[in-house]
Amino acid sequence: MIASLIWILLLYGFSVLAVIHILLNKQDPRAALGWIAVCLGLPGFGAFGYWLLGCNRIRTRARSWQSSGSGIHLPANWETLHAEPAVLRPPFQTQNYTLLRQLSDEVTRRPLVDGNRVDPLFNGEQAYPAMLEAIEQATKTICLSTYIFDTQETGRSFAASLIRAAQRGVEVRVLVDALGELYTWPRVRGQFRSTSVRFALFLPFSLSRRGLHTNLRNHRKLLIVDGQTGFTGGMNISRRHCVQSPGRRQPVVDVHFQIRGPVVSQMHEAFLEDWHFTTGEMFQQLHPLAPTDGTSLCRGVSAGPNEEYEKLVWIISGALSCARRRVAIMVPYFIPDQAMIVALCGAALRGVVVEIILPERNNLPFVAWASRASFEQLLQYGVRIAYQPGPFNHSKLVLMDEHYALIGSANLDPRSLRLNFEFNLEVYDEDLNRQLQQYFDQVLSTCEPVTCRSMQQRRLPLKLRDSFFRLFTPFL
Repeated sequence: MIASLIWILLLYGFSVLAVIHILLNKQDPRAALGWIAVCLGLPGFGAFGYWLLGCNRIRTRARSWQSSGSGIHLPANWETLHAEPAVLRPPFQTQNYTLLRQLSDEVTRRPLVDGNRVDPLFNGEQAYPAMLEAIEQATKTICLSTYIFDTQETGRSFAASLIRAAQRGVEVRVLVDALGELYTWPRVRGQFRSTSVRFALFLPFSLSRRGLHTNLRNHRKLLIVDGQTGFTGGMNISRRHCVQSPGRRQPVVDVHFQIRGPVVSQMHEAFLEDWHFTTGEMFQQLHPLAPTDGTSLCRGVSAGPNEEYEKLVWIISGALSCARRRVAIMVPYFIPDQAMIVALCGAALRGVVVEIILPERNNLPFVAWASRASFEQLLQYGVRIAYQPGPFNHSKLVLMDEHYALIGSANLDPRSLRLNFEFNLEVYDEDLNRQLQQYFDQVLSTCEPVTCRSMQQRRLPLKLRDSFFRLFTPFL
């Protein structure tokens, strides 16, 4: 009898501790109330479920690394030097752009800089030759960070070019995510073994040191050559992005970008932060680059669970709030939370044309199912959604009005916005926006619109499946 009483007291004590943690840490009152009910209704077992699934250990772990000095940042004695912050000029002086710039100034740690040139590169047919040419012309340093680096013909050509650069005295660093490396066989590390290329894996799986993490992955795609020319976007080093190659199975469409100008220093800084986190290597200070003849105002945005703000959530929500005419979104993975749904619907209700293009067939079906559960609410309030037929489109674009673009590696899902490390660029440039709007409209002309009626007419098992997978959106 006494043993049973002690056991019951322990279970309730465990539950009370969980309830205290919920009250202090859960921001969403509905989620907090739900977990409290589970903890008290199922003493012990509910608390165990909360500690297992409801507690955000990802952000806690990343912030603990940051506060202890072992997170993703440059050493405290390393002074960051940036170009002078840009002054908004016509036509960027309108209120909506001014307000968005003020928001980004507050939530990011890098200034908006002028005098950049940003050129879109469509698919591997345009991106890879430009990247390889830059590598072949390198004279000082090459910094390459990617999530996936395949070991088929595309990866082998990059590896050979990087090895040649190292042999002629260029300092070459290659950073590949440890989980992303598992996507290809043989592993890419073998390509650089016994060469002068400095190769490192980001957050390798270990039972000691930093542990085992399927989240906290480095999803950034960065190539910086001689500190002068940069490439970023959503494209991995993978033969699948060469969509015009005959016989290519499961091709993947994507957009990458070549960048010149002061913002390349911010891209270089982002790479060095990741490299320092991975290897502990120290660096000399970076000096800001002189402006080019380009007219793009740009800002590099490093986002991840280690940062003080959920930067991309704030920036995208800000762009939706500041938009006056049109917001065009193209992403492969789209799982908006309720706050993002409200922002999208609010823009549509203000008369802004909000259009979202998603792949008709997703390579991650459960993500598409979870996404679909939010469509009816979005469509009901005027957001336009369209499915693009194959090949699978991996492009990641957020375009606002005539002058603003958010480009880079991040999707609009919890994994990109909250769990992984991403790099994006804010770009104020009418010419670039026009090119990307034209690309968006060209793709849109091939798409099949999703209607509220079609969502309502789904069979009950499909509705239940979609809603069930939406429950797991924090982990997708």
